[in-house]
Amino acid sequence: MDGRLDGVARLGRPGPVAGAPLVQGELQAEGAGLRVRVDQGVGPLVGLARERQVAETYAHLDTLATHHAFLVVRDGEPVALLQTYEPASDRVSDCYDVRPGDIGVHLLLAPAGPDGTRSGWTARLVSSIAGYVLLGLDRRRVVVDPDVRNEKAVTRFLELGFTAGPVVVLPEIDLPDVHLPQKKAQLAFLDREVLFPG
Repeated sequence: MDGRLDGVARLGRPGPVAGAPLVQGELQAEGAGLRVRVDQGVGPLVGLARERQVAETYAHLDTLATHHAFLVVRDGEPVALLQTYEPASDRVSDCYDVRPGDIGVHLLLAPAGPDGTRSGWTARLVSSIAGYVLLGLDRRRVVVDPDVRNEKAVTRFLELGFTAGPVVVLPEIDLPDVHLPQKKAQLAFLDREVLFPG
């Protein structure tokens, strides 16, 4: 899949390691949207090991029919990593009643570049991604599950029209290819009719 997000950015599938440099440092941020566990360390070998771990996680995602990762690029630079998933095939389904037409989204933004932030750009990006998953993928509702400690993300989703759901505890997942620790999350939902009435 390769396409435009309403002129805001370009969406494409990451190669085996294309998204790893973008992601590996950002996953240390408190309440990071993507739920990959990467050990903190110093030195080039540790950095390479973290990058390899992230690349392996996304290689695992690429084998699933229910979870997909996309690299979001603006002006030739990776600016975000988007993950879409079928909530019925994810641990979030333990925490709410999945409806037909639901799609889960995780979004991890890169830090601002040397030119700093662009006012309103993140809101435009999130709206474009919502349009892509709701219209392009023909879904009825988006579900997000940011960590409750990530107040900035929770607030941003609500400002963009998402409705707060319950605060839940997502169970730990321990698989050979990926480990997801237990997470206290704020569920939020965006119905297609909110962005695209009629």
